[in-house]
Amino acid sequence: MRSVGRAFAQVATAAVIVLVSLVAMPAVAQDKQAAAKPAKAASFDASACLACHTPVKAFYDSGKHKTVGCNACHDGTAEHLTDSKKRPATKTDLATCGGCHQNQYKSYAQMDFHRTARYEKKQMTGPAPDPAYDLLMTPHGFTKEHNLPRGHTFALLDQYVVDRAFGGRFAPKDKWRYLSASGDFKVWDILTDLYPDNTDQKVFMPGTAAAANPVCLSCKTQDHILEWAYMGDPVPGAKWSRTSKVVEAAKSVNHALNCIFCHDPHAAKPRIVRDALIEAVTRTDAPTLYSQDPRKTKVDVKDMGVRGFTRKIGMLERYDGRLQCGQCHVEYNCNPGFNPNTGEPITMADKRTNYFPFVDVNNVLKAYDGIQFRDFRNQFTGAALWKAQHPDVETYYNSTHEKLGIDCAACHMPKVKDAKTGKFYTSHWQTNPKNYLKETCLQCHGTWTEQQARYVIESMASHYQGKVRHAEFWLTQFINKFGPAQLVGVSEDALKAARAKHGEAHANWEWWTAANGASFHNLDLAKASLAKSVTASQEGIKILDDAIKAKQAAPPAAAAPAAAPPAPAAPK
Repeated sequence: MRSVGRAFAQVATAAVIVLVSLVAMPAVAQDKQAAAKPAKAASFDASACLACHTPVKAFYDSGKHKTVGCNACHDGTAEHLTDSKKRPATKTDLATCGGCHQNQYKSYAQMDFHRTARYEKKQMTGPAPDPAYDLLMTPHGFTKEHNLPRGHTFALLDQYVVDRAFGGRFAPKDKWRYLSASGDFKVWDILTDLYPDNTDQKVFMPGTAAAANPVCLSCKTQDHILEWAYMGDPVPGAKWSRTSKVVEAAKSVNHALNCIFCHDPHAAKPRIVRDALIEAVTRTDAPTLYSQDPRKTKVDVKDMGVRGFTRKIGMLERYDGRLQCGQCHVEYNCNPGFNPNTGEPITMADKRTNYFPFVDVNNVLKAYDGIQFRDFRNQFTGAALWKAQHPDVETYYNSTHEKLGIDCAACHMPKVKDAKTGKFYTSHWQTNPKNYLKETCLQCHGTWTEQQARYVIESMASHYQGKVRHAEFWLTQFINKFGPAQLVGVSEDALKAARAKHGEAHANWEWWTAANGASFHNLDLAKASLAKSVTASQEGIKILDDAIKAKQAAPPAAAAPAAAPPAPAAPK
């Protein structure tokens, strides 16, 4: 299996391995997809461009795209060469790459109709059903809407319309009919701003939250890559930063999960661009899964800033889903919070709002303790808690398949055959491997049938989900114990100890409601962590039960002596 897995990793020409999802688009986008044709190689002398854009020269000269003119991917090059102040426009849409890489482009925009749009995880059949989820997560914004992921091309669109992001500001022009078609599209061909007279980030509709910020966008799109400084720092020359008005930033971008996340457009080689991941893999102050990985892929960090500010990319020695998928399929902080030790608010001006711990579930609280950060306080217990994102890569690390050298692409982006030419290409339909078992599971498990492979996968998922429900039960029982404890007036020391247990129990449950495919990625780690959650909840319940009993057993305090009656008033 090791050799097969490594073979998959070596041949993977990944684009962006992120969420397994989908969305819809207007019919015009379908025409656009069908009309994608290989671009004609127009004669273009790149020497004048490379004379100024020196960071690009080495990539361009050594890569497969060295015969592609700059004008193939940049509009306005002639004007720019005449007047350097007239900046050319960089094409960041998928169709530009799809003109040559048609199979990859078409598969990338393929619809997965097994995943319905806006399917809330809080439904009874979801990973985190209510009423438990709201009890455990209130008042966090995810209680407004918490959905299963859909396809990569829909990640940006779905973020704009989810009830927790923009307070109900944005809506589809065609209402729910926008879901009737699928493929590549521009977000602003589909959406409209219901409140165009302002750019305030606030709640416009009851039942929504306005939690989105500019760092959120950097996982969904890189349309703004040339105008965003490293780590989103607000520095001169950079148009967008962590502190920018998110509504303005959102309205300036159109394309989700661009090819340039994982493919350098000049060298046509693998890369990463998410700044917080680059920071994580170069970090020396604390261990990460990457720093402790004996098989880690070398990352050559380059400063590409030619506009007066730092802008980094990381070139990879080979395709590696743990890094490329890890640009988004990871636990990261991208929002304000507070210092749990002092209670001081942490705003978007603070670099802690763009942070990848890049550790597993056993070390995630330690990582956030190290930077003194928590997301919110539970409304019912007052405990300082952490909110997970989607720690898929960290879950996969040190699993059975990962140790065998099997890359993410082996299961999510296999080699498939072009029906017309008979040639193989890398599918960019990053979906559940159950959608192509012959090309994934059966490549290693050759004695299985598709039915057997599906049966194993679904059995693992059922077992896993039972363990999540078990942890959830004990965590709800624990939270419900705080009310009676506070009612009888247990000591603050007891409540403090119980809140610490709540944080531990919560982290070992919340990780698994946020992770995707965890039952298959690393079932052993999931079971061990969820067992820790159960134990912490039970220990917390005992702390409060003992405190309640001690309070009830204590003799009532002696009544204070009655105050002497007031002296009679002096006669007037």
